[in-house]
Amino acid sequence: MRPQLLNPLFAPITTLKGAGPQIAAAAARLFKRPEKSPARLIDLLLHLPHDIIDRRHQPALNALPKESGRIITIRARTFRHNAPPPHSPAPWRVVVTDDSGHTITLVYFHARGDWLRKQLPEGEERYISGRLEWYGGKPQIVHPDHVLTAEEFAQLPALEPVYPAGAGITSRTIGKLVRQALEHLPELPEWIDSALLEQHQWPGFAEALRRVHMPQDITDLQPASPARQRLAFDEMLASQLALALVRHHVKARHGRALRGSGERQRRILAALPYTLTGAQQRAVDEILSDMARAERMLRLLQGDVGSGKTIVALLAMAAAAEAGAQAALMAPSDLLARQHFATIAPLAEAAGLTAALLTGREKGRQRQQILQQIASGTAHIVIGTHALFQEEVNFANLGLVVVDEQHRFGVHQRLALQQKAHAAADVLVMSATPIPRTLALALYGDMDISRLDEKPPGRQPVKTATLPIARAPEVIARLQQAVARGERAYWVCPVVEDGSALPATSAEERFATLSQALPGQVGLAHGRMKGEARDAVMEDFRAGRISVLVATTVVEVGVDVPQASIIVIENAERFGLAQLHQLRGRVGRGGQPGYCVLLYGEPLSANAAKRLAVMRETDDGFVIAEADLKLRGAGDLLGTQQSGLPRFRTADVADHATLLQAARDFARLSIARDAQLTTPRGTALRHLLYLHERDAALPLLSAG
Repeated sequence: MRPQLLNPLFAPITTLKGAGPQIAAAAARLFKRPEKSPARLIDLLLHLPHDIIDRRHQPALNALPKESGRIITIRARTFRHNAPPPHSPAPWRVVVTDDSGHTITLVYFHARGDWLRKQLPEGEERYISGRLEWYGGKPQIVHPDHVLTAEEFAQLPALEPVYPAGAGITSRTIGKLVRQALEHLPELPEWIDSALLEQHQWPGFAEALRRVHMPQDITDLQPASPARQRLAFDEMLASQLALALVRHHVKARHGRALRGSGERQRRILAALPYTLTGAQQRAVDEILSDMARAERMLRLLQGDVGSGKTIVALLAMAAAAEAGAQAALMAPSDLLARQHFATIAPLAEAAGLTAALLTGREKGRQRQQILQQIASGTAHIVIGTHALFQEEVNFANLGLVVVDEQHRFGVHQRLALQQKAHAAADVLVMSATPIPRTLALALYGDMDISRLDEKPPGRQPVKTATLPIARAPEVIARLQQAVARGERAYWVCPVVEDGSALPATSAEERFATLSQALPGQVGLAHGRMKGEARDAVMEDFRAGRISVLVATTVVEVGVDVPQASIIVIENAERFGLAQLHQLRGRVGRGGQPGYCVLLYGEPLSANAAKRLAVMRETDDGFVIAEADLKLRGAGDLLGTQQSGLPRFRTADVADHATLLQAARDFARLSIARDAQLTTPRGTALRHLLYLHERDAALPLLSAG
């Protein structure tokens, strides 16, 4: 039950003056509320301003900022009205001037002239506020936000916060509603330790909200201000506390020690054509040490493209089998599951273990046989997609769950997945997307982390070049020469078929062009093809029956063709850094040098140019991930829809990175001292979980 003290904050915004059905619907869209769920006062209060209008500074017209986009406030008198000709679509223009003798034009489209002449009588002085634009070297304001007399201007706040708006609701409307919502703020019990508050000079929760929404100084909105830091820490603490509760719940459920003899592992290592890197050996030791304990393992195995995570996971699964348990590996796609099976099954067989594959594509008698193997325990290692955790799948003795590309699954799926084990299963999560340390904490605060930060022997550096798309014919000519030498190449396009608003060469269009240049040598693979057809094309490429594979990002993760040495990524400016890095990792895997050509459309935005420069300068996935975080911010870093990243409203992972570790430590210490959150501090922390809607973790306290 939500604490009664919080009920006023969870009231719908329709309880506020001026928030009718239309405004309420627009606010619900802006705040991304679930369908039919109303926007509430708490949504308003946690929707922080992103800019500030400082009316204390009123520049003269001969000293205006030289860049467009700045909101300015000026004091000027009306010089003349330039009305458009009758029935003309041209705007109404009002020229105003000040004592400097310079002028600025106010532009109004579809204006009522009589109303404008009343607003701006010729010769009279007004305070005008709006967004400055420079057009043809001359300053103008299109549709000013405010045109006020001196008396009216005196009623405006000297510092006015500007809110992210849209979806049918303006910043000014949000501001009016927020000021009302602040009046409903209760005084809540303090959940932060007084020493921490004092150390950072942080205000209380309610005071922090007031300072941000009613700033007294321009610095109050900056990420480093005490009020912003306090609110960011609160939100990160709520997130880390929820993860700590999940961790405590999982660890508290009685696990079992899985100790193997090492025999099967030795046979797998003997079958490998290489020895493990130091990083792989360290990760294996950490995982086996966790598995040997009676409490459950919760560990993230994080590694760059091609750093050898699959072998580490296989050795862990072999250890589980040696201890008499089964292991399951869940991949996010059918393609990846089959790729893992192709790698693991022969090595498992060499160690005397049976691996089985179960996806949505196994049907009829074949499916029944696999289900029987799983239920009887004759399948030691089971590889599959979400299909593994459907009701009909019953494991004889599931001891280890491995989840690949965990950022595509959420914490709730992680919990549901573990319920398949009769006794508590150990969990190993793998991510091939290098994640900055701060984001790893945000996503996996409930887990211990192992990092693979060395490249296996034989991995060659990939030379990267960037070229404008106009030079694609030159690239095709070079590709013809490479294919004649027996090399293989990927050509990646961002879309399947043309039809998007932005110009881009589609995969189908590029396939047609390359097929003319290299007849019989080119295949096409994309996500809209049926699985069997796509797999057949991939197999032709793997076997060398075709030399060039034109594809969308379906090849981003897990496709392993060691003979491929070239990758061309078209419209590279439309991909994120992490995605470009994943794609580049498809080449340079077979002992020969790799080449990556990034073709970009012009003109390039400043951000896109920086991304491509990072790709040219480094192939270290962790360095690239840190650069991506700085360039894009956390929200877009892993893809907003499937990142699993908590949606922070008051915190910015890039700006508040140092607070995340402190929030994690505080959360774990709080659970260690008061696992049921029943002390006064624990009760206050429950309020925090509800405020930030992380209360889904609270039922775990009574779940045992």
